[in-house]
Amino acid sequence: MARRRAIDCLRRGQTFARKATQIAVLEQAEASAPKDIHNIPDERLRLIFACCHPALEQKSRVALTLRTLGGLSTAKIARAFLDNTSTMAQRLSRARAKITKAGIPFVIPQGADLAPRLGSVLTVIYLIYNEGYGATAGKYQVRLDLCAEALFLARLMVRLAPHAAEAKGVLALILFSMARRPARASQQGDYVSLDAQDRGLWDQSLIDEAREILDQALSLARRGPFQIQAAISALHCDARRADETDWAQISDLYLGLYAIEKTPVVRLNHLVALSNVLGAEFALDKLLEMRGQNEDMQDYQPFHAALADLYRRAGQFDQAISAYERAIEITKIDNERAFLYARLRFAERQQRQKKGRD
Repeated sequence: MARRRAIDCLRRGQTFARKATQIAVLEQAEASAPKDIHNIPDERLRLIFACCHPALEQKSRVALTLRTLGGLSTAKIARAFLDNTSTMAQRLSRARAKITKAGIPFVIPQGADLAPRLGSVLTVIYLIYNEGYGATAGKYQVRLDLCAEALFLARLMVRLAPHAAEAKGVLALILFSMARRPARASQQGDYVSLDAQDRGLWDQSLIDEAREILDQALSLARRGPFQIQAAISALHCDARRADETDWAQISDLYLGLYAIEKTPVVRLNHLVALSNVLGAEFALDKLLEMRGQNEDMQDYQPFHAALADLYRRAGQFDQAISAYERAIEITKIDNERAFLYARLRFAERQQRQKKGRD
């Protein structure tokens, strides 16, 4: 019932209205698609596969699907890829034109035709989930409609490709994340960081399901990025208290993930994990090096929040305050902004205490 309401919300609500214009040109191709419902388990999945056709480059596949099906704005998609909005708009325009010109069919591929598009589809599903779990604007971080949509699509992909390890990996990853959702906000709606969450509120049934699915994925012996991320989530869920988290193993897993996906976001997460193994000062030096090598980090809020935390833990309170202020400036989620304000005030108190001792 909850999934049905989420789907209805996406189809009838503002999200569907926003996507209507973008998919108009694609519907011409859809009109000639097969109508056999046994071959098309879900119309949204059919649309995803059309947008993820091998004729398009990988980045364009993911971006077009998020814009067309997910209803995400061009600016939000650009943020997910650490691109500027105008560049992403041009990419989307070219991708739409290419789909129309190539006459790409609206069908779910079978057999050998499935593999070339599987990775893009799974990435799209997880980015839809990310937008739901960590919305880029609004009063609260979580949008349950998008989370439910992504979970439904992930389950559908596992049924469609039961021997695809990464399909199971993305489903496990979403389940681990959703299991922690009840503890992510206080009763007043305030954001609660992972280290401060009441782990008794986590949904153990979802964690157990996620572990079982992850075990199935790993047994296929075809390692991929979603399985590694799910394994990281599993380690967080294994810890009864935050101080029991196996940060050394998490750091190693992020290093393995970075070998597959050399992105600034993975590198940032690796350094945050490493700070809990080798100390804030060590990770801070590496993070500052990273900033010099990636200009896009200047507008990436998690980077500034992580930088502020490392500065604070290293006792460099002036720099920590500046980094918190920058993170607050570019945060568009109300309760997350309130959380960062609280961290900023804490850093200011620590600064006053240090000056008092000096």
